[in-house]
Parts: sequence; structure tokens; C-alpha cells
Amino acid sequence: MPPDVFFVLTLIVKMAVTAAFVLAATITAERAGPLVGGLVATLPIGAGPVYVFLSLDHDAHFIAQSAVASLAVNAINVIFAVVYCMLAQNRSLAVSLGGTYVVWALLTAIVVGNQWSLGPALLINALAITLGLWLVRPFRHTRMVRQKPYWYDYALRALMVAVLVGIVVTFSFRIGSYGSGLLAVIPVVLTSIILILHRRAGGKPTAAVLANTPLGLLGFGIACTVLHFAAEPLGVAAALSLALATSVGWSLAILAARRHGLPI
Repeated sequence: MPPDVFFVLTLIVKMAVTAAFVLAATITAERAGPLVGGLVATLPIGAGPVYVFLSLDHDAHFIAQSAVASLAVNAINVIFAVVYCMLAQNRSLAVSLGGTYVVWALLTAIVVGNQWSLGPALLINALAITLGLWLVRPFRHTRMVRQKPYWYDYALRALMVAVLVGIVVTFSFRIGSYGSGLLAVIPVVLTSIILILHRRAGGKPTAAVLANTPLGLLGFGIACTVLHFAAEPLGVAAALSLALATSVGWSLAILAARRHGLPI
């Protein structure tokens, strides 16, 4: 089989598998309420498969350095959630999401303009998450009204994630480890949730889901750190498994703490 044909076929498979995975996860999130929705949305359901596919083409050092870039953008994704929560209280979908992406794009441009090491990336995450948790606390508990899904809702989500995977995998050889790490954590899952829920359930219920994401993004940041340290000594497969277990374990711990009435 010609190399170009093989690449296209494998890329299609990668995009389809990732889209199906994200679709299943976001459906579960919608039906479980704002807390579970926010935590599920921040699991590595978009970035995780991208990293798996990147690992098929690149070595452990590439993956370790990509994780630092993903960690830096994770802080910007916390701000993404906070800005949307603020705007969505009394603004339309277009204004809320558009304004959020303006802020996200400006901050991401700053991140892209600097080669981040682990220490500064951890610092900006600590600052963004601490401030973000305080700002979104009033928006967390708005009740989500159950909505009937339509086929095009699912198609939109699947398409967005599939396109992201296609872009990252296709251009990873040109943009390097740092650029791949940045692209892997574009907030495509959060965006798809906003696009679907805001017009169906309203801004405030959708903001409740996003208001629970800084806690989940804290777990994702820890997972990126684990991946960075573990990729080279343990190998990529073990490091990715450990990072996934870290993210899932963090979310389960948050749920358990909330159910026991702890003020988290």
C-alpha cells in the first residue's frame, strides 16, 4: 500500500476512534449533572487519545516535552472556563463563547511565544486554578434541566474532536513536541459542551458545568506532570497509563469528597 494512502487510512481510524470516545463521555456528562459533567469534561478524553496517537510516531522525550506545553495551556483553559462562566450569566451564546475565545486566544499567544519549562508552567497553573476556584464558586450549583438530544448534536461533537486529532497528528512532525502539546489541549470538549448546552439549557446551567471544571483541570495538570516525569524512565505506554489513572483517580476522589459533604 502506498505510504500516503496508508497514512490517510490510519488518520481516519484515529479520528473516528477518538470522536467515538469523546462522544460517549460527553453524553454521560450531560446526564449526570454539573459536577460530574465538569469532571468528565476535563478527563483526558480529547488529549489522551491524541497523545496515544502521537506516541505511535514519536519517542518518549517528545512526549515528555509535549506534556509541559500541555500543562502551560491547561492554565489558560482554566481561565477559559472562568471567563465563560462570567459572560454566560446574562449574555448570548455568541457573545459568551466569542468573548471567551478572544481572551483564550490572547493568552495562548503569550504561551506560544515562550518555551515553558516545568517550574513556570506549574506556577501559572497554581495561580490560575486558585483564583479560578474562588471566582466560579457561586456558579457551581445551578440545576441542569434534562434536554432531549438530537443526532446533529452528537455529530457536531464528534466532528470537532475528529478535526482536532487530524490536525495534531498530521502536523506534529512539523510543529514539534511543544506545538503538539499545545494543540492537544485546545478546549474542544469544553467548546462542544458550550455549543450544545447553552442554546438548549441556557447560559447559567451551562456555566454550572464549566464552573466545576477548574477542579478537574487541576487533576489534568497533575496528570501532565506525571506524564512528563514518567515518559522517559518508564516508557510511553506506562507513562500514559499512569497519567490516565492519575486524572481518573483525582476525579473519583473529588466525587467521593463531595458525597461526604467536604467543602471542595
